[in-house]
Amino acid sequence: MVFYLCTEKIKNMVEQLLAHRTIRKYKIQPVEEEFLEKILQAGCRSATTGNMQLYSIIVTTDEENKKRLAPCHFNQPMVVNAPLVLTFCADFNRFNKWCRVSEAEPGYDNFLSFVTASIDAVIVAQTVTIAAESLGLGVCYLGTTTYMASRIIDILKLPKGVVPVTTLTIGWPDEDPEQVDRLPLKGIVHKEFYADYTEGDIASMYQEKENRPENRKFAEENNKKTLAQVFTDIRYKKSDNVLFSNMLLEVLKDQGYMNQESIIE
Repeated sequence: MVFYLCTEKIKNMVEQLLAHRTIRKYKIQPVEEEFLEKILQAGCRSATTGNMQLYSIIVTTDEENKKRLAPCHFNQPMVVNAPLVLTFCADFNRFNKWCRVSEAEPGYDNFLSFVTASIDAVIVAQTVTIAAESLGLGVCYLGTTTYMASRIIDILKLPKGVVPVTTLTIGWPDEDPEQVDRLPLKGIVHKEFYADYTEGDIASMYQEKENRPENRKFAEENNKKTLAQVFTDIRYKKSDNVLFSNMLLEVLKDQGYMNQESIIE
């Protein structure tokens, strides 16, 4: 009986993950404090590097503050319309202060430390997503967070050592959108060693994505021959990538993560 209940619980959890949809429209209904507390507690149980918990979560519910954040996310409507906006940050500020209070000198002012803390923050964000969806809430990731990190730092008053990495909007769904496409597992999962792709492999695994009516329409509306050209020429073009990369590198320097001095023992 116990085994059956455990099996059913796991099955339900997997079905929930398989049913994930990005929700951009939310009901005008607040998320109860007890629900917010639960999803945050769940997030903070995530595995992190060395159990250091190198992240912080900024919860924004105030309407004016959401309006201040909106331009940082290219004024996507859900930033203002969602009852909750959660900004997940790589954070060595707290850990560094603990080290110094405890008579230990931290050495976490380098790029590796930023990567470590960023991984922690993203793991927590995904755990929060799963917890929120288990309660019936809808979630949308905002990939614009690192683009406008410097402005978000100013708005949220983030101290040195703290860098925004990703953002979630959360609320009660007011839409039931179709699931977006995903590549087949055979195109992503490698057994034992990485097996590089032939042109035939690429054509096969991207065929369904390219042939979906909404994606064909997307390419046509943008006057592009292929869906890939929409990505390379419009959505994520090289000039923007270089611009935002340089901006992020400046942020990391200002926030204390670019010490690349060689160490002589």
